[in-house]
This record gives sequence, structure tokens and C-alpha cells, in this order.
Amino acid sequence: RPSPHTMTKSQPVRLYVNGRVTAFKGGQRTQDSHTSLVKIEGVNDKAAVEFYLGKRIAYIYKAKNVKNNSRYRVVWGKVCRAHGSNGVVRATFRTNLPATALGAPVRVMLYPSRV
Repeated sequence: RPSPHTMTKSQPVRLYVNGRVTAFKGGQRTQDSHTSLVKIEGVNDKAAVEFYLGKRIAYIYKAKNVKNNSRYRVVWGKVCRAHGSNGVVRATFRTNLPATALGAPVRVMLYPSRV
């Protein structure tokens, strides 16, 4: 019989939802690269976007050189508002995302909480 002091191994809790950078905001002939459009997994309407407003987004990419003992870098951003009615959100990042980020995965963190 296991001791009450030893907990069974459980899976770590995932604090993010997957998303994907789809495009930059823009019009027919313009492009605003300071605002990115992100499609969040499982969010399919404008009402569901409400929960994600203000949440942090991490674009993680792999670089050639090692910095801080890691080849991975992060660009942090925030969900600003909805974009249309299909669950796409607008996000602004601390530095504009590069063009190679288009189609790349991002992590939509489940913090800060507004509940």
C-alpha cells in the first residue's frame, strides 16, 4: 500500500492553448505588420473570443546561435480584440513578427485571468 505522503505521478498541467499566425492585419492594398491575426484552436465564434482578450501569446522560434544557454527565443504579445466573427483574434507583439512567422504555431497562455 502506498504511503499517503507520496503522490502518484500525474501529467503536468498545460497552461496554454495552441494557435497559428494566419496573417498581418491590413486592407486590400496595405499591410499593418504591427498587428497579427491569430487563429486559436477550438475558438470558432466571436463569443468564444471574449475569454481570450488580454491573454499573453508566445511566438517561440529556434535561432542559430546560443543565448542564455538556449537556441530558442520568444516574442511575447497580447490578444487585443476579435477579428471578424469566426474566432480569429488580433494580437500585438513587443516586436513585430517576422514574415517567417506566417503559418507558424504560437502558444496562447491562459493567463492573466480576468475571471
